[in-house]
Amino acid sequence: MVLNTKTRIISLIIFAFLFSILIRLIPVYQFNDTEHLKFNNEFLISTGDGYWRAEGTRDLIAGFHQKNDKSIVDTKYASASQLTAFIMKILPFQLETIIFYMPAFFSSLIVIPIILIGNSLKRLDMGFVAALMASIAWSYYNRTMVGHYDTDLLNIVLPAFLLWSLILAIQTKEDKYLLISAIDIIIYRWWYPQSYSLEFAFVGLIGIYIIYQFFKKQDINYNLTLITFMLIAMINLDNLLKFIIVVILFIILKIKRDLFIKYLSSLYILFAVAFFLFIYTGGIDPIILKLKGYIFQSSTLTIGGLHFVTPMQTVREATSIPFDLFANRISGHIIIFILSAIGYILMVRKYPVMILTLPMLGLGFLSYSNGLRFTIYAVPIFALAIAFLISELSNLVKNNILKYSLLSILTIAILAPNIKNVIDNGMPINLVKDEAVVLDKLKGIANREDYVVAWWDYGYPIRYYCDVKTLTDGGQHTGYENFLTSFILTNKQSQASKMMRLNVEYEEIKYAKHRGGTHISNMASDYGFKDINKFLTSLQSDIKLPKKTRDIYIYLPERMFNTYHTIKLFSNINLNTGVKGTESFIYKPTRYREDTETIDLDNGVVVHKKTGKITINKKTYFINNIATTFYDKNGKLQSKIQTINPKASFNVVFLSKEKQFFVVDNSVYNSLYFQLFILENYDKSLFEPTIITDIAKVYKLKI
Repeated sequence: MVLNTKTRIISLIIFAFLFSILIRLIPVYQFNDTEHLKFNNEFLISTGDGYWRAEGTRDLIAGFHQKNDKSIVDTKYASASQLTAFIMKILPFQLETIIFYMPAFFSSLIVIPIILIGNSLKRLDMGFVAALMASIAWSYYNRTMVGHYDTDLLNIVLPAFLLWSLILAIQTKEDKYLLISAIDIIIYRWWYPQSYSLEFAFVGLIGIYIIYQFFKKQDINYNLTLITFMLIAMINLDNLLKFIIVVILFIILKIKRDLFIKYLSSLYILFAVAFFLFIYTGGIDPIILKLKGYIFQSSTLTIGGLHFVTPMQTVREATSIPFDLFANRISGHIIIFILSAIGYILMVRKYPVMILTLPMLGLGFLSYSNGLRFTIYAVPIFALAIAFLISELSNLVKNNILKYSLLSILTIAILAPNIKNVIDNGMPINLVKDEAVVLDKLKGIANREDYVVAWWDYGYPIRYYCDVKTLTDGGQHTGYENFLTSFILTNKQSQASKMMRLNVEYEEIKYAKHRGGTHISNMASDYGFKDINKFLTSLQSDIKLPKKTRDIYIYLPERMFNTYHTIKLFSNINLNTGVKGTESFIYKPTRYREDTETIDLDNGVVVHKKTGKITINKKTYFINNIATTFYDKNGKLQSKIQTINPKASFNVVFLSKEKQFFVVDNSVYNSLYFQLFILENYDKSLFEPTIITDIAKVYKLKI
């Protein structure tokens, strides 16, 4: 029985869709019995931003949230939360289960536009192979695997549908693709407000084509109408209003077509109005801002004459990556990447309409110098390219059995390294079960109006599990915001505690009085200091603090120690001059060897027991403190501290239970984080322990 084209398309879509989902379930099978990856009988979310969206879903389901709590429901980024809340109403599953499996289902929809693109080129075999490849390719899989609850689950699906509609619009000049393209842009903008860059690139490319047609004296009416519909969909107005406008415009087009085509001036006027409104409503502004953020990067940011460290330099997603990693993330292997590049050139040469893929490919290639996060945009394009090459090679074989055998073998060959990545990638999570347990316990202690201070990485999970307020999170961690949190975590308890109270109360003042400027500048001004450094020094004294309006807790996870260098970077700067301070010394050996004379900590670091000295990089120094921690019969952590030379710069700490050594300089040793987490040596007048575990500790501020 010979299937008709429509049936074949549907069958291939279903097969590719199920293939994509089944591959994404491999980690579930691998780690189903790994309890530390689960909480509330479900796997934990694997991305920090996912907790922000999960928090928003929780708030939407509850129907309320506290004022100024930074919930996503008050922003333009609530689409994933809205979709999840809707699914919660129609499916009988708990929130954690829906959140965990949503990425696998929705990201697998990528196979539909890919197969449809192949069909539009009369190359259904090419579309099918490309769909299999695109659905599980390294980068796309990593950002859409189960548990990766983020907008990525549709961030490529929607532009792929837009690409399909634009290809058919250019090919067929059918009116329906004007409406489909516009509606896709509106949905894409609702789902992912940052979509303007890619949309603008598509508009620009079609605009160039229109100019080419104009000089070649070709008919530009349809393409000018297409770009007009796209611009209207991109105007910075309410999405529902834009939808109504494009639908009305489409109806007018169908009923009174002569207004658009016969009288060219009407079409030109409509285009001019759409373009003007696009610019007037800030259509270019986000693109310029994005260029500043990702291309014109700077290590420091100056605000009000003060110099802050920009976080862009510390975010791996926004930094350059090696070429082999770049190639692997797009195609799974560097050889497949090179063949895909060849296939792309040949594909565009044979099907010039595929030049429309350039915006997505170009955005994907930005990853090479501006961070791995964009590689997913190139995945479906190079999947089409390698599929085209495989299809062309297979078509050289005239025997059908041999032809489809070759097609299958080559398809398996390009899928294999990507499936291996799935198996090797495991089940990454943003925090482990024991951390979630601590935060869930804190929810029963803290009130909704209380603050939990932590490094920004933990902001979203804290708000999701504890339902409290935070100062920084994955979306609010500019240099001046990070400065204050960094100052708290890396300075002595006396200074850090005052800054905790100041930071929280000034955060509330910002909302109550709509006060602008940075908190640190406002603090210095209110305390009568023109020199910001003198204000920071004054925190060592007994200054009068703002009236306490709520409780404050500080969350200190064990794994934060691994990022201490990065955390310190944000406050280790002279705010007046921008000059960065001396880098802290932290050494955590993975193993050690001990004899009667020395403790060899590897990498040339040796502790000399009898002399109380330490050798680092072939230089020998006196040791300030040698601290050994142990647990008493009541299970409470105790510290035995021996001071060797108070003027020395290095300290040696040994955790007897963990058999772990640390070598740190005085700034690290005396920091709030090290004293409260590693040594549990807290100032009883400033802090009180709230939750103490090996994996995370929570203290309550008493002042």
